Amino acid sequence: MLTIAIDATSLTIQPSGIGLYVYNLIYTLYALQNSENFQMRIVYQPRLKNWLTGRLIATNLINLDTQVYTLPVPVTVSHILSKFPNPIISYYENYLGFPDIIHGTDHVVYPCAKSLKVMTIHDLTYIKYPNFVNWIVRSYTDRIRQCLKWTDLIITVSESSKKDIIEYLKVEPEKIYVTPLASRYNPNYLSAENILNIKKQVEHDFSQPYLLFVSTIEPRKNINAVILAFNFLKTKYKIEHQLVLIGKKGWKYEPIFMAIENSHWKNQIHHFDYLSDELVALFYSRADVFVYPSHYEGFGLPILEAMMLGTPVVTSNTSSIPEVTGDAAILIDPNDPIQLAEAILKVISDSQLRQDLIEKGKARAKLFSWERTAKETLKAYRSIL
Repeated sequence: MLTIAIDATSLTIQPSGIGLYVYNLIYTLYALQNSENFQMRIVYQPRLKNWLTGRLIATNLINLDTQVYTLPVPVTVSHILSKFPNPIISYYENYLGFPDIIHGTDHVVYPCAKSLKVMTIHDLTYIKYPNFVNWIVRSYTDRIRQCLKWTDLIITVSESSKKDIIEYLKVEPEKIYVTPLASRYNPNYLSAENILNIKKQVEHDFSQPYLLFVSTIEPRKNINAVILAFNFLKTKYKIEHQLVLIGKKGWKYEPIFMAIENSHWKNQIHHFDYLSDELVALFYSRADVFVYPSHYEGFGLPILEAMMLGTPVVTSNTSSIPEVTGDAAILIDPNDPIQLAEAILKVISDSQLRQDLIEKGKARAKLFSWERTAKETLKAYRSIL
């Protein structure tokens, strides 16, 4: 039977982005093992802090009846080792159980001698827009170039990212397989009976109309443009809306909070850190507009989540985003805050347009599912056997 080892190292207790991808891929593949005739294993590498304290196993992250193989070295060390084949590699390969395929899910794959190697590259922000990422992420470039020397197949999450990988990393197109992502929500995720309980988790007046942004608070997401557009709409058009930002602080977030502090409308701008899935879903479902003028995305999961839960979307016309939205969103130039503001104004002023976007968004979101992602991933694995 085909054995596949999935790298779960990027999983955290509060997953977002890549963590959500890994979590949903693992759980969906696990459910498909019998019908698709394969066996899944988990590979985990402890972070340095956990390694130093002897916490080597990811038991609190993966609650499945499947074997977890733990490398006895911290992920920092394995990333260094993964940059070149060496005698140490064959020794540590023993700890992975010699699967037929090993899948590195976060821009790295271990250079095993006896397994076929698959690596997911989510986007190339660190190459195309190095000013948008910190030095740790910028270091991905050298690591990926080394891993490409022994990688048998690249998986990526959009045709846009595939195009970037071909152009910037000079990978042959036939060596790249696209597996689109999916929302963590379904259309019936929120039920009327549990909404009241969910509301109790946070202090917020949901009776006030608001615009919503959800993602990491960092420069690439172009949140300053959201604040500028909000200020413009409040000043010129006297809109009654508030602005809600949900997301953990990432890198170079200070100018974003300075822009909030300098806004005449700062008392109507609310930031929430990491929230439960249920609370984020509630904020999506009650928002008048989801605003996401990101400069660059490998996929754009928050857009899909908003559409799934019936929120009209205004977002960028760049990178992978048009692939996700189709004709179900208003697309704008992320470098033009006034264009962003005018698009928001259209949605909140035109009830028919808003309803059209909601219906198109829901229909579009249903085209994506984690089962589809997992099955496309299995096709990718079998294409190299």
